[in-house]
Amino acid sequence: MRAVLVLYFRYFLRWDDDLATTIYHTFVALCYLTPILGAIVADSWLGKFKTIVYLSIVYTIGQVVMAVSAIHDITDSNHDGTPDDMTFHVALSMVGLFLIAVGTGGIKPCVAAFGGDQFEDHQEKQRSTFFSIFYLSINAGSLLSTLITPILRAQECGINSQQKCYPLAFGVPAALMAVALVVFIAGSGMYTKAAPKGNIMLEVCKCIGFAIKNRFVHRSSAYPKREHWMDWANEKYDKLLIAQVKMVLKVLFLYIPLPMFWALFDQQGSRWTLQATTMDGSFGAFNVQPDQMQIVNPILILVMVPIVDSMVYPLIKKCGLNFTPLKRMTVGMFMAGLAFVAAALVQIQIDQTLPKFPSSSQAQVKFLNMENSPLSFTVDKTPFDLAAFQSSGNYFTVNADTAVVALGNGKEFSIQLTKGNRQTVLLNSTAVLGSDADLNTKPEQGNNDIRFVNGFGTVLNISSPTNLGAVAPEGFSDYASVPQGTATFTILNEAGKTCDYTMTLGFGSSYTLLIPSTFSFETDCSSTIQQIEDIKPNTIHMAWQIPQYFLMTSGEVVFSVTGLEFSYSQAPSNMKSVLQAGWLLTVAVGNIIVLIVAEAGQLPEQWAEYVLFASLLVCVCIIFSIMAYFYTYIDPAEIEAKFAEQNPEEKEEKKKNELEMSEKPEQLKQTKI
Repeated sequence: MRAVLVLYFRYFLRWDDDLATTIYHTFVALCYLTPILGAIVADSWLGKFKTIVYLSIVYTIGQVVMAVSAIHDITDSNHDGTPDDMTFHVALSMVGLFLIAVGTGGIKPCVAAFGGDQFEDHQEKQRSTFFSIFYLSINAGSLLSTLITPILRAQECGINSQQKCYPLAFGVPAALMAVALVVFIAGSGMYTKAAPKGNIMLEVCKCIGFAIKNRFVHRSSAYPKREHWMDWANEKYDKLLIAQVKMVLKVLFLYIPLPMFWALFDQQGSRWTLQATTMDGSFGAFNVQPDQMQIVNPILILVMVPIVDSMVYPLIKKCGLNFTPLKRMTVGMFMAGLAFVAAALVQIQIDQTLPKFPSSSQAQVKFLNMENSPLSFTVDKTPFDLAAFQSSGNYFTVNADTAVVALGNGKEFSIQLTKGNRQTVLLNSTAVLGSDADLNTKPEQGNNDIRFVNGFGTVLNISSPTNLGAVAPEGFSDYASVPQGTATFTILNEAGKTCDYTMTLGFGSSYTLLIPSTFSFETDCSSTIQQIEDIKPNTIHMAWQIPQYFLMTSGEVVFSVTGLEFSYSQAPSNMKSVLQAGWLLTVAVGNIIVLIVAEAGQLPEQWAEYVLFASLLVCVCIIFSIMAYFYTYIDPAEIEAKFAEQNPEEKEEKKKNELEMSEKPEQLKQTKI
């Protein structure tokens, strides 16, 4: 669903790039914040299995609401493809996304930990293999969805108007989620289901709170120093719980730098997808949609995880290098930074091919000669010479609200301009015939916008692939949005005669097609039609995104897969889901970082934002490598076994110590007096 989400915001809800990116990352952040609640519910009350089942139902309902929110015809009373009440669609979308975020919050911290629960303590190798297969499974699903969901979106559907089929793109995942839930429940009898062990999160918080309070209250030198600040909870809590909390805090401290990796990683679905809309997606026999380009990530994952797991890591080990999990994660972060450097280089190349649209203080104008003979004229004392039925090529920039056109016959005409916009003006040797506003942005989603100018003497009707209707003499048709490939337009006159005009289109171009006065239905009519290029097609190929996807995926393989296994292996037995939720929390914070940097930075160039993110990650990578150097790996089972046995005398001693600690401040106070 996320594959098409940013395009849904951009082209259905009509938000700009920045707002679409902001809401996208807000949603992703929420999806990774709610696992904290899911982990508490799973570990404290329902257990992992029931938590997955119940919140999967919530997830499915949210997906259905998203599908309903994307239906144009719900509030389209005019049947023109434009909803009357966009607020309704926005509100419904936000409700759907919230339900999905809550649902996925219950699933994410439980699934990996639930899988890990199926293995005994001595099956470390099998458990490690499971996490690799688990990650492969996720990316196999991602591969299929990233391939199929954009295809569903690209279809045209609707009762009264044909629009991009977002309801189908959201509805199919809803149906598949329901099927997956049924299959999961069907296997209930096969699973090892660890019973919930009480509200462990609350106990952990109380234990930490007591340790901090106790340390603060008894900070006098009369009390001996303790090896760890959590040892100040010894007077009230079991040593086993304190040891478990120490293990969790030790890992959580390492998590502090990790959000920066996810800040870059999750921009594959936002900034990189929007970048792809300005690129050429033609791959020979098939075309790749901008949101389909994300498919490179799961394809590379499916290829690279087995290779890295069975070849690269063993080879590094044979070379005598100790490539520990934390070292792997450091390398992964650095490679993600390199991926954004590659993205910045691609963006610089794209920016050089984009048209220079007018600023808010400028207007741009282009002139089109409607005569079958050369035409000379001046605009604000700038001379122009146009061949028959040709345009002035590039747009002429004017820093005023009007432009004065002086024709060869001595007549002058003042043309009204709109600052910040482009327009085309029709001329002959004696008069200004008319004008029309041109596109002020690149066509959406890599499509091409085509319009006709009727230089013929009578009204012409133009249809196929989109019905443009009747076009008056010296008039402009509306723009037709046409996908890449071969497009055929049918021109029909009042006598019923037709002419088919075929053209081959790339991605993101705009053309004005002039039907000249010499046009004839009796001869090869299409040969006389003149193509005037207003906006050049995208020339930077989407394949140039592959290096950045390769670098990012390489970083993901050695960072994310390793991080999942590391989190599970270093977690106490009763806090697996809690620590998994902490891992997922780093993803949420990473997406919040995107919001902060994107909103606070307000960089005028997209490539500069990419470089900024890469620089931040490299700095964080250095900090993490220093932290990793001083980290000591532990065996939670061994530590728990050490503190598991606590005799009654020790518990009684603990109660006495707690009472004594509460009395000593008063005794100290009296001594001072």
